[in-house]
Amino acid sequence: MSSPATADPRRPAGLGRTAPGRLVVADLVRLLLAWGLTFVAWLLAAELLSDFTYTSWWPLFIASGVTGLLGMIVRPILVSLAAAIGWIAVALAALFGQALLMQLALVLVPGAAFSSFWWTVAAAWLTSALATLLLAVLTAGTDESFSASLLRLKPGSIDDPEVDGVVFVQLDGVSFEVMQWALQGGSMPTLRSWVDQSSHALHDWIVQMPCTTPASQQAILHGSADGVPAFRWYDRDLGRVLVANHPGDAVIIESRASTGHGLLADDGASISNLFTGDAPRASMTMSRVELTRGSRRTREVFARFMVHPAGLVRSMVRALVELVRERVQAARQRRLDVRPRVHRSWTFAALRAFSNGLLRDLNTTVASEEMMRGTRSIYIDYVDYDEVAHHAGATRIESLSTLTGLDQVMNILEKVGERAPRTYHFVVLSDHGQSQGEPFTSRYGLSLSDLCRSLTRSSITGHEGSIEGWGRVDSVLGDLEGGHTPVGMQRAASERVDRKLQASDSANDGELVVLASGNVGVVYVPGGERLLLEEVEQRWPDLVPGLVAHPGIGFVSALSSRGPVAIGEHGRRDLTTGVVEGIDPLRHLGDHAPAMLAAATRMSRAPELYVNSLYDPRTMDVAAFEPLVGCHGGLGGWQDRAFVFAPRQLFSPSETVMGGDELHRHLVAILTGLGHRTHLPPALTPP
Repeated sequence: MSSPATADPRRPAGLGRTAPGRLVVADLVRLLLAWGLTFVAWLLAAELLSDFTYTSWWPLFIASGVTGLLGMIVRPILVSLAAAIGWIAVALAALFGQALLMQLALVLVPGAAFSSFWWTVAAAWLTSALATLLLAVLTAGTDESFSASLLRLKPGSIDDPEVDGVVFVQLDGVSFEVMQWALQGGSMPTLRSWVDQSSHALHDWIVQMPCTTPASQQAILHGSADGVPAFRWYDRDLGRVLVANHPGDAVIIESRASTGHGLLADDGASISNLFTGDAPRASMTMSRVELTRGSRRTREVFARFMVHPAGLVRSMVRALVELVRERVQAARQRRLDVRPRVHRSWTFAALRAFSNGLLRDLNTTVASEEMMRGTRSIYIDYVDYDEVAHHAGATRIESLSTLTGLDQVMNILEKVGERAPRTYHFVVLSDHGQSQGEPFTSRYGLSLSDLCRSLTRSSITGHEGSIEGWGRVDSVLGDLEGGHTPVGMQRAASERVDRKLQASDSANDGELVVLASGNVGVVYVPGGERLLLEEVEQRWPDLVPGLVAHPGIGFVSALSSRGPVAIGEHGRRDLTTGVVEGIDPLRHLGDHAPAMLAAATRMSRAPELYVNSLYDPRTMDVAAFEPLVGCHGGLGGWQDRAFVFAPRQLFSPSETVMGGDELHRHLVAILTGLGHRTHLPPALTPP
């Protein structure tokens, strides 16, 4: 870390540059340690594998060193070939790359040999596993070695080092209150050190309705949440359901919002998001997958990570640990009878292992490479907390513990930033919070679509299963897809989870379409025109009164002939004039609630009815219409309370930021103030 006398005045406190000499010594120590561990692993493998013969330990010692040297030469070639061919080549390189290096080393060094190549493959896996285990014992984990591998990336050459860069790190689903607790409670020491050094400050911002990642990311990255009324909705123009985390649908959604002047339009990179923000480069980004048929850059990073002898084993070990941790924590909730809770399946355990293991490492690796490349702006989404909190609960210990892992990621990115070719500022933010409560269906024994069916005596097309987590798998599979991969392979996982949704996209098999997005439900009447409240009441006179009379529903909003209105069991509120008749159905939801609800209800693609679940102000409980204990989407609790943790000199709003579109303007102002966005093409008009 630089001393005050030599520190870069543009670099935030605590972010210095690492001395090159110290890095050389550290690299040499790591190289010798890796050689020694590999040699020990070879000795152990020789004892365990009967078809491995050697004359003495000396050839094994030499061969283990030669394997390392060959890896420096051959692995880059394997990585380039795998990235060019596609995901099948990446998989083959991961499985057999190390075995190939070992076989070459044994050819060059006489005195040791296997009876066949397949025994070499077995030995390669065994020695990699043993070396990783020995390294874990000596270093108390593999995070340090992962960090060291990223710090060995070579900085690129840039033409404008005087222009500072910005890394926007989205901690998906973390509310302002949870982030405040994490900083105060010591769960995030890296970010807390930035507070103590007075470089960063924590701010809250009010999330627009719907409080979902698609709406927030479109607003933050493209400047408006308009056109995204929920996580999934019936699109009147297309006559089918759109799901924001399906690649083809994400393309449509972004095409409607993009102006060419998104947040990342000026030499930016989008990593693991739903939308690109008009970034020239995107990895594991849903709206780019269908257009590019896979990103060679992502495949290259993935191949480099997996071809390294410890990479694949590290990922498998981390995934296995996360899988076991999830099953133990789920069993603990059942044993202690923790409530509210939901069934935590093996499917969710696998998704958690993926998102909190492999996906986190991939995101960090791609972000580090972009920083070393000198990319001006980077926006990256980490879903660790959101994934766990959906099933464990927003304030449960297992959810909060994910923040410590994310803080370690920030520590790695901070170190990478010290060696990058330009100064980087870190802006950490969330897209929404989460609220908590027992799901509607388990609490009342029927789903929202069942309730609508009983009130209208009509045919209903209902989709209330949780599908959010599968989108992250889709984005990685889609980005690894090469030219020879069957079209649509990346959808396989989500189709298995929600086949009914895919089979009935046209929604012509029901008079009403009922979809769930957290604790808000959307009710559509299929067709090209949106019905006003009066028309809905005329066709189904019992629907709205029956909905608001149900104890699990707080209010319904709709567009009437006089404008948007919120209706509760004992009163209604005109969202244009603010006039209340009877008891205000929004009285416990905050001063911002009427304006947020009015904007959502006026949206051209909004449903005939927004149905918001109950909100208990005593416990802050809500009732998700999906099978989730932690949720977001509507109003009530902390779901509409997000945070921005940013450098003091770059972000200091005089008032609370209201909505993702306003936050977008603040973030653009940060980039403009640093000298970005001076050569953008003229803005396009959204279609």
